[in-house]
Amino acid sequence: MTETGTPALSDPIAMEVFTNRLLAVADEIGTSMIRASFSSNIKERKDCSVALFSADGRLIAQASHIPLHLGSLMGSVGAVLEAYPAERMAEGDVFICNDPYAAGGTHTPDISVVTPVFAGGQLRYFTANIGHHSDVGGTVPGSIHGGATSIFEEGLRLPVMKLFRAGVLDEDLLRMISLNSRSAEERWLDIKVQAAANERGARLMRELAQTLGADKVDALVEDLFAYTAQRLRNRIAEMQDGTASFRSSIESDGVGPVEVPIQANVTVRGDRLIVDFEGTGPQARGGLNVVASALNASVYYVVKTLLDPYLLPNSGMFDGVEISAPEGSILNPRPPAATGARSITCNKVVRALIGAFSQLLPEDRGQAAGQDIVPVMVFSGKRRGRDEGYVYLESIGGGAGARALGNGMDGVHVHITNSSNLPIEPLEIEYDLRVDEYALVDDSSGAGRYRGGMGLARQISAPNGGVTFTARSDGHRDGPPGTKGGTPGRPAKLLKNAGTDHAEELSPMVANLALGPGETVRLETPGGGGFGDPSQRDPAALARDLRDGRISHARAVDLYGAEMVARARPGD
Repeated sequence: MTETGTPALSDPIAMEVFTNRLLAVADEIGTSMIRASFSSNIKERKDCSVALFSADGRLIAQASHIPLHLGSLMGSVGAVLEAYPAERMAEGDVFICNDPYAAGGTHTPDISVVTPVFAGGQLRYFTANIGHHSDVGGTVPGSIHGGATSIFEEGLRLPVMKLFRAGVLDEDLLRMISLNSRSAEERWLDIKVQAAANERGARLMRELAQTLGADKVDALVEDLFAYTAQRLRNRIAEMQDGTASFRSSIESDGVGPVEVPIQANVTVRGDRLIVDFEGTGPQARGGLNVVASALNASVYYVVKTLLDPYLLPNSGMFDGVEISAPEGSILNPRPPAATGARSITCNKVVRALIGAFSQLLPEDRGQAAGQDIVPVMVFSGKRRGRDEGYVYLESIGGGAGARALGNGMDGVHVHITNSSNLPIEPLEIEYDLRVDEYALVDDSSGAGRYRGGMGLARQISAPNGGVTFTARSDGHRDGPPGTKGGTPGRPAKLLKNAGTDHAEELSPMVANLALGPGETVRLETPGGGGFGDPSQRDPAALARDLRDGRISHARAVDLYGAEMVARARPGD
């Protein structure tokens, strides 16, 4: 052991090189998948993730894509091993699954493809990826509806099944999956791409085992797990012992405006973290429930972010953390509860966790709440010049919460989501839709010593009608709260035909809304909360915000006071 308690590695320099080689393999799988995919949700928005696993199902490395997908990746590999022990696997087998209850998934549109990797005739690793498919059937286009009252409304459920058997594609299975989607061709093509991307990673892992020796690779992986585990325990041990709690909430259970509390309780005991969610509300009637795989990924994200952002993403990170949630709660639902909109709840879990951890950490790691909701717009109609339908979905960014050391970022995804936006040009080329506005929302930031980030406005019209719209969102009543005296950001808004005589505000969980020719939908996402007393804001920083149009003069006077605004020098 070293003086810091970290296991002494046989060769730290070689370990660093080895770690980066593993991450390069994972990134290569992800790059291959994104480049070759056919759906805009994967090829443009990068709504996918990849990872490498050991033969016994432990996470070796995860590419830097979407934190929430870690839950589905770990859950699906574990489900594969449970359904098919190593002795029942053959070279060339490829597995597919998506079910939150039967196969470790988090919601049905996230389809996992898992490939066993054999070296020297022995199972050594798994390559795994997940793609968010724009539609897998169900009662609404996109397969996700906050008002869904059971998972049976959320499209096709896949237990662990063999997509390839000893290298031979099961076309009957792939045909069945595709037939259950409103955009069948995309499902057929993207699933084949997922399998091909995994095979690319499998070849690279076999080359690594051949170059270094499979046993040497296994030994290095064990060193990696041990190093990561001890490094996290060191970070935990630096915290003060004790328990802290914090509560957030979602404004609707999906079916109606029934607020559901989410309480995070964080206990530090030596070098161990105990995270429980006693005090959390009952499982939602609608689709906002969170199964264990998604809850665990949310907790690991916060632990890594707040305690050690450079911690290596592998199973060693999990050894010092215990996680539990009450059975029958929104964070541990009983089947067949719907789970499609779980990302909204998971982000509110993150909000509660950050609030609890902040009480046990130095103030310089504090952060106000951001948009924390992952609002999603889904449009469905006919493709231009083709009979096949399309389902276009997009999760919209918003304002990040201000931090103890700086302003929140404008118009970004926060926390457990990390997908890109769909640029206007491919959107309008591929779908019979038009983007009327895509801009930051004026006066949406919370005020403070540091301000929150600005929300985004995305307004889309259906020039020729024949379009169905569905949404899932939250935070339309209360904006993200500030902290340490900061003010909240502006709440979200969802409007039909905004700026016209027949404008109307829509429910955040509206589903199957028909759009006629020229009708529009506009989503304005929340701004981030501010950090610290607004009276402590640097007048020069306020002047820059005024000059850049981030805040209006009237709102600045309202939030910061006339005296500070007078001292701000917009010309600076």
